[in-house]
Amino acid sequence: MSGLNDMNNFIQIFLFLALGLFLQHIKQFPTHIYKVLNKVVLYVCLPAITLYHIPKIRWSNELLFPILSGWISFLLAFAFFHFLGRRLGWSNRLIGCLILTAGLSNSSFLGYPIIEALFGKKGLETAILVDQPGTFVVVSTLGVFVAAFYSKGSADSFSIFKKIILFPPFVTFVTACLLNVFEYDLDLNVQSVLLKVGSFVTPLALLSVGLQLTFDRKSQHWQFLRLGLFFRLIAVPFVILVLYVFILGQHSEAIKITIMEMAMAPMITGAILASTYGLKPKLSSMMIGFGIPISFITLAVWYCIVHFI
Repeated sequence: MSGLNDMNNFIQIFLFLALGLFLQHIKQFPTHIYKVLNKVVLYVCLPAITLYHIPKIRWSNELLFPILSGWISFLLAFAFFHFLGRRLGWSNRLIGCLILTAGLSNSSFLGYPIIEALFGKKGLETAILVDQPGTFVVVSTLGVFVAAFYSKGSADSFSIFKKIILFPPFVTFVTACLLNVFEYDLDLNVQSVLLKVGSFVTPLALLSVGLQLTFDRKSQHWQFLRLGLFFRLIAVPFVILVLYVFILGQHSEAIKITIMEMAMAPMITGAILASTYGLKPKLSSMMIGFGIPISFITLAVWYCIVHFI
């Protein structure tokens, strides 16, 4: 049954991407509806996932490694693309787009089914740690900061701070953390509703990406796409591997899962955030549209590597 669910998850990924591409060619269909889909994902579906998972996490020091991986990844992307972009004269919107897409891994939509398929249901516990207090909080805080900063090109600290603390996913994360601290979980009926609402994240997000995805051979984005995907799929998991295994001497299965999570394709939420703030929407969609299928190849290589550490 688990294997069937994993297969359904993979089919769903490509089905909704393809549906979005198909609807682009239907003249009567309002393709700009992706903006509405983005807001539903950010303001409704993702908060539901947070409220469901975070109250269930039980703390220990070993959890720091999976949680910190997402923060390390994003800070690496910020340092790399900000300074490279400034040196090469890139626009703020291009720099912001690459930070948001190459700096965040798809640790849930792709990560959950892949980790469950490779490491079993026990592996999902680590995957959730990488995703919820890690990658998801990064996109809700630093991600919003980057989106607001690079879309405006100036640091209006109060405005950016206001956007972060009023960002619905962040508000629900704080709420969920308080529930966790007081060891209180929501009513089972409420949890059931949250799980159902959260299940719409993947189809709606991928449909939105498909509606924006283009395959223009003359596009100026191809070189940035290659650089962004190299950073996301190869450079980041390599840094985490060296840091965690060879420098800090960690060899647990949780570390292997963490490395695999960091090797996932770009995070759909990061791409949606970039698109919502006008940070190269076409490039952000390309990072998802090409990153997902390419990542299946690179993930196979990374699985072989972590198998021997």
